[in-house]
Amino acid sequence: MSLPVWEFMVRAFAVYAVLLVLVRVSGKRTVGQFTPFDLLVVMLLSEAVTESLTGGDSSLLGGLVVAGTLIALNMLLAAITARSPKADKVLQGSAVLIGQEGKLFDDVLVRERVPYEDVLRALRTEDCELDELRRAYLEADGEITILKKKPA
Repeated sequence: MSLPVWEFMVRAFAVYAVLLVLVRVSGKRTVGQFTPFDLLVVMLLSEAVTESLTGGDSSLLGGLVVAGTLIALNMLLAAITARSPKADKVLQGSAVLIGQEGKLFDDVLVRERVPYEDVLRALRTEDCELDELRRAYLEADGEITILKKKPA
């Protein structure tokens, strides 16, 4: 290894933290529903940070230290979010109401970068006409949840 173990760990932590913030800021749809463009960005991000993680070191041990650090960070954040609703909301976000009582909120769809067609697709998936819509949510994972009105 060309770098000390602690430097691999610090590099992995720094890259993980920055990418976590960037993905979180990019919006729910980027995370939950990959379009071909989103997939391309993820692949390019992976390529872009490779040198940042290893500092040019291509040793097996260096790669394993980075991989172990990333997995440990992921497990730590999973444990924190499982125990703290506030941390979960900050790190993963929360559901956003995007429609109610047969109406979709265009301003919210624009703000959350959700194409109108995606909501229509979710309505079709739930066999729900727009006038049957009670509530529609954009979940923290990017999925659209549809709640139908109860039959009269």
